[in-house]
Amino acid sequence: MIEVLLVEDDPSIAIVIDAALGAEGARVTHVHTLAERDRMLRERRFNALVTDVMLPDGDGIETIGAVRAVCPDMPIVILSAQNTLDTAVRATDTGAFEYFPKPFDIDELARTVRKAAGNLATGETLENDPLVTEGLPLVGRSQAMQSVFRMITRVLRNDLTVLVLGESGTGKELVAEAIHQLGNRRDGPFIAVNTAAIPAELIESELFGHEKGAFTGAVARHIGKFEQAAGGTLFLDEIGDMPMQAQTRLLRALQSGTIRRVGGQEEVRLDVRIIAATNKDLEPEIAAGRFREDLYYRLNVVPIDMPPLRERSDDIEVLARHFLQLAAREGLPRRQLTASAAQLLSQQAWPGNVRELKNFIYRLVLLAREDTIDADAVAPLLRRDAPPEDEGGSVAALDIETAIGRWLEREHPASGTIYASALAALERPLFASILKETAGNQLRAAQALGINRNTLRKRLSELALDPEEFTRR
Repeated sequence: MIEVLLVEDDPSIAIVIDAALGAEGARVTHVHTLAERDRMLRERRFNALVTDVMLPDGDGIETIGAVRAVCPDMPIVILSAQNTLDTAVRATDTGAFEYFPKPFDIDELARTVRKAAGNLATGETLENDPLVTEGLPLVGRSQAMQSVFRMITRVLRNDLTVLVLGESGTGKELVAEAIHQLGNRRDGPFIAVNTAAIPAELIESELFGHEKGAFTGAVARHIGKFEQAAGGTLFLDEIGDMPMQAQTRLLRALQSGTIRRVGGQEEVRLDVRIIAATNKDLEPEIAAGRFREDLYYRLNVVPIDMPPLRERSDDIEVLARHFLQLAAREGLPRRQLTASAAQLLSQQAWPGNVRELKNFIYRLVLLAREDTIDADAVAPLLRRDAPPEDEGGSVAALDIETAIGRWLEREHPASGTIYASALAALERPLFASILKETAGNQLRAAQALGINRNTLRKRLSELALDPEEFTRR
């Protein structure tokens, strides 16, 4: 019979856990407070401890040290309604066997406790290593984000390669930053590379470096991103757009643990953690011959799927308030969001995901006339950002002639400036769309547009379009 000590102040949750663990052949002793927990641990031996975080007389995580002093080998499972990355990291920090955010799958909890009690010596617990948990880059309390937080905590004490998957704007680089900031390599550099933004002929030099004289223009030795990231983390963004030749070199580096600079003979030993990310489904890319299958399996050791914002609508309000705070720190006016405004934001689809929401909040902060932003202040901006609708309420399929006619009616450009104004109005969204597709790569964008790269660069400057805005998707 497995003896489990449950510390939970909510009787309804305790009853459900008791029943589930009983079905797994465990006998549960239920207490409500930390004081009762400590008394029971002194009086009896238990095979596992299941504890909530917020208890009437203290914090269940902060007092784990007292438990370890009495029962150093007893596995601990932590439950919490504070579903933040901070809480997940604090829980993992204690050496907990597992962390379950509420609401949790009761059957999974019961199986985990059974496994913990029966495997005291398997080494599955994480070593105790205090972490800096302030300023965490990820925000979210939805169920969809809890699996992300739990996966992050699983890779903090190892150097396994991570592949972050998700749509554009979901925050894939933030996952990489969180793993770096909270992991064993946090004292080393974090080097981010957008592999889609580097011209194909330069990507090997950028990643692996080159020796003096390796090619025309190589007037000195250049240290590549792999060496720059030594002792830290190398984040390879948009890995799905990496040229095939560079994929081959990357695979060799991952297999051998060494790199060779372009034009060099010396093998340089790698000391870096690799995190890659893409918004593409790589399996069709493999089938089409555009991505190496063996590289995919090398990168996809620990996959982390970032959910789109439409699947975590519960997070929209907390994200919006977070961005209000960020905007204030960056010198914009300090604003407050009413409940009605937050509800209106939560009802939107946000196809651009978290990045779109952040940009909207910053624009809202800038344009709002009052310190408190209500739904009436939000609605006009939402309508302005929305695509046009026809009389039936569906999105209208406008041809360019109709769009130009509407633009002329709305803007009324001054006589003598119509052509230049219309050209700028057309070029701005056109260039932005192509740059988005090429992840800010101006050479590829110019080739797609069929214009000279210098012409594109000149027009981007005149239109105040920064290609760097499109390099992080």
